[in-house]
Amino acid sequence: MKKICDFFKRILLFFDKWLITPITKGILTITDFTKNHGRGLEVFLNKKQTLIVLSLVLAFAMFLFVDQNSNTIVNRQAEILYNRPVVAEYNAEAYVIEGLPTTADITLIGGRSQLYLASQYPNSGVSVDLTGLKPGSHKVTLKYNQGISSIDYKIDPSTATIVIYEKVPETRELDYDILHQDHLDKKLVIDTVDLSRNDVIIKGAEYKLKEVAVVKALIDIDNLNNPSEGTLTMSEIPLIAYDSKGQPVDVEIVPNKVEASMKISSPSKEVELEIIPKGELAFGKSIKEITTSIDKVTLYGDQKVLNNIDKLPVEVDVKDLAESKEYNINLTKPSGVRDISSKTVNVHVVIDDVTTKEIQNVGITPLNLGPGLSAQAGSKEDSQVTVIVKGSSDVIANLDESTITATVDLSNYGEGEYDVEIQVTGTDVRLNYEPKTKKVHVRIYKTS
Repeated sequence: MKKICDFFKRILLFFDKWLITPITKGILTITDFTKNHGRGLEVFLNKKQTLIVLSLVLAFAMFLFVDQNSNTIVNRQAEILYNRPVVAEYNAEAYVIEGLPTTADITLIGGRSQLYLASQYPNSGVSVDLTGLKPGSHKVTLKYNQGISSIDYKIDPSTATIVIYEKVPETRELDYDILHQDHLDKKLVIDTVDLSRNDVIIKGAEYKLKEVAVVKALIDIDNLNNPSEGTLTMSEIPLIAYDSKGQPVDVEIVPNKVEASMKISSPSKEVELEIIPKGELAFGKSIKEITTSIDKVTLYGDQKVLNNIDKLPVEVDVKDLAESKEYNINLTKPSGVRDISSKTVNVHVVIDDVTTKEIQNVGITPLNLGPGLSAQAGSKEDSQVTVIVKGSSDVIANLDESTITATVDLSNYGEGEYDVEIQVTGTDVRLNYEPKTKKVHVRIYKTS
């Protein structure tokens, strides 16, 4: 107890010596001065010049005080940093985060120079610490990593409600789409595409993986540099997961890029032009001659399409034509053909007076009989027909009668006897063909 009392006594003596005694002496000195010089001080303060000087001094002091505080208030400004990335700290290999904003706006408040330094600060980003959180819903607070402590800030949004899911892996087959294929040279065709792998792993929340209908490699033709015939390789091809409606699904794809090897060829086929007059000529007129500026064209496209094309039909409108005429016709590409060697053809049609000739005993051929059925003419006369041919005398004189065909279409007929219309055709498009007898009697029966 004695030691404690001595300790407090020394503290009291210290304050008495260095604080209380000096203050007391100062007050006594001022009191003695005012008592001894009170009259003189009063006279001094009542002088007009003294009052003016004191007023100026006080006014200047007040000005300095107000100016200092007003500068502090007026010079405080605000600056908004838009779309600052939000960085989340969590185990990305094990979890998927949903609901967390990718960016946030930061409002900085402070002096102009401080704001400038804050906006240039390299680590001025937004972060949120999710470590330790388990799967489920959580409300988290976003923080701004500001290196200048004198700056005030506000974050928008400042909080977020997130959902944490366990990340699930799943293997999916890989498909591909070719983008901008119409930008490829029309003479070129992509025959085959071989990807560097056949499947990939997608990772994400289980419900997200169920939404994925297909994973595709997007091969963009615009990324090829002067494509030509041969085998080309593309790398760094991005992969996208799509749902059943063709909308992208946000899942992780491993790997997220692949390579593709493409075989490019230029299939072509040369075919003849087939001129087909359309419409009825003027009365008493016929076509004597049809000539074209070109006889053949080269078609470019898929080889399977080209295999089914033997001629390129060119229709010429000759309705009411009474005199010779030359046409300039745009050639139409058949379906599946990408390009054609010539885009137009000149067709010259020479007109002549019409003459008529009858071709006797042209045999009639039944077509399109149903399975298990046979057809027989009702009589000898029903097995043949006389064909009336109309055209230019020069064309008819050189007519090959074997090129004329007479048929009856039995596709809609079953067992029984019918009167069926006769159809007559010929290979020379300059001539018109029609049967002298319009119908024949046909008997259809089942074969044993």
